[in-house]
Amino acid sequence: MGLNARAAPGVEHRAELAVESACHLADAVTPTAWSVAAAEDALDAIDVLATALSGISPETAGALAAVAAATAEARRRLGLPADAKTAAPGKPGVPAAGTGQPAAPGKLPRPRARQRGLGPGYQGISTGL
Repeated sequence: MGLNARAAPGVEHRAELAVESACHLADAVTPTAWSVAAAEDALDAIDVLATALSGISPETAGALAAVAAATAEARRRLGLPADAKTAAPGKPGVPAAGTGQPAAPGKLPRPRARQRGLGPGYQGISTGL
């Protein structure tokens, strides 16, 4: 499957933000700068992006299966718990994030806590003072 000339609304912007965030993180870290939570978050981000890209085509999913295997191995070597996420339903060839193994068909992905912000246009609370 080929890629579209134009991405769906918001996709290019979010992909650009992801790469900018990854670059800022790479610039900020040293081998001793990592915590357990930071390493888990970074590995989760890699898994989430690989899973999202795997939805492009079965060929892309096959190519990115190595990413899930690599993050699972990194978790093992760092002594981090294995992630129990599964791929999207109906995509048995897509690796389960963090496990390096294909997800069982029909399993629902573990919901990720949605981050909440104040959103655009936030103006604060008027206290009447």
